[in-house]
Order: sequence, then C-alpha cells, then structure tokens
Amino acid sequence: MITSADLPKTLAVFPLPGALLLPRSRLPLHIFEPRYIQMLEDSLKTGNRLIGMIQPQTVKNETDALYSTGCAGRITQFSETDDGRFLITLSGLSRFRVIQEIVGFVPYRKCEVTWSEFNRDLGPCENTDTIDRFALLKLLKKFSVARGMKANWDALNDADNEVLVNSLSMILDFNPCDKQALLEAPGIADRYANLVTLMEFSLRTMDESETLQ
Repeated sequence: MITSADLPKTLAVFPLPGALLLPRSRLPLHIFEPRYIQMLEDSLKTGNRLIGMIQPQTVKNETDALYSTGCAGRITQFSETDDGRFLITLSGLSRFRVIQEIVGFVPYRKCEVTWSEFNRDLGPCENTDTIDRFALLKLLKKFSVARGMKANWDALNDADNEVLVNSLSMILDFNPCDKQALLEAPGIADRYANLVTLMEFSLRTMDESETLQ
C-alpha cells in the first residue's frame, strides 16, 4: 500500500477555479495551453505521473495566491487530438498541503507540498453508514429541477455512497470558495453534510429571489 512517504515533495500544480478533484474520483481535463502541455509532458516522464489540482484564491491574474490545500491525481488516461490538444483523466490519489511555491525555470507552477495530514486519502473507501442516500437523491432531484439540470440517474443510483457524494461535490455548480470547503472536509461524512447544506442554501436563495420578483 502506498503511503505519504512514497509521494513526491514537489508537485506540478494546475490552478483552475471551480475544478475539484477528490481522492478515489476521476476528473477529465482538456489541455491546450503550451505551458500546461509542457506540464503534462514533464509529468508523464516521472514515475508517479502526478498533477496537483488546486484553486487560485482569485482569478484576477496568473500569479494569484493559491489555496493551501489541493488534491493530486495520477494521469490514467491520455490521448492527443490531431491539432495538438490533449484529453486526459486524473484519478484522485491524495490531498496535499502547500508549504511554499517554487520559483523555477518552467512555465507552469510548482509547489513544495506535504501529504502527512491526509493519510486517510490513501486508504480504502471510507465508512459511509451515516449518509442518508435516499434524502440526498431526493434533494438532488429538487435541485436539478430548480437549476434545469440533466442527470444520469441510472449511474447515480448505481454509485456507492462515497462515489455519489464525491461526484456531486465535483460536478455541481458551486462557487470556488464552496468547492474548496468540500475539498477540505475532513472525511466523507463532513463532505456529505457540507454538500447538503450548500444544495439547501442554493434552493432557498432561488426561492427568495423568485418571491422578490
């Protein structure tokens, strides 16, 4: 079994607002900017093939400060289009904490990181007995109707509880600050509670807006 000691002390990071990767989850990415193509090529040359997904604290410029916590994913699928773009899938491995950003000679951003706070991420799926699956799916249906969203209900019904909570945390359209809160939730039960709170708050806000109109 892999441990935090087996993971690198420096990591290429991809700052992307609103994009969330969680352990044992998958994130498809479309890579086309030259600096991130180089990041991808450099990562593929390493034994671990890791890229750190992390959010900038603002989106004003390319050097904005980063949040202190991100999640690393291993490149598990990779294809190149005829015009030189890349379609990849990252499989979430572990969250990390940024110690400091590294100034170097590559066009993308790199950080010195620590993994020691997130040993749970490297283990098996978490116990999800406290998750009320029926209530979550009922709330999701209401949320989907209010937002005009389409959902693959067959896939959602077949997903186990951890996959369900993590998938919804990743794909639902919350703001970057809320996404960060979902990422930093200590465990799956906390993430479930945060997810329900965010969905209920969004629905209340929409109801109040319609009432005012």
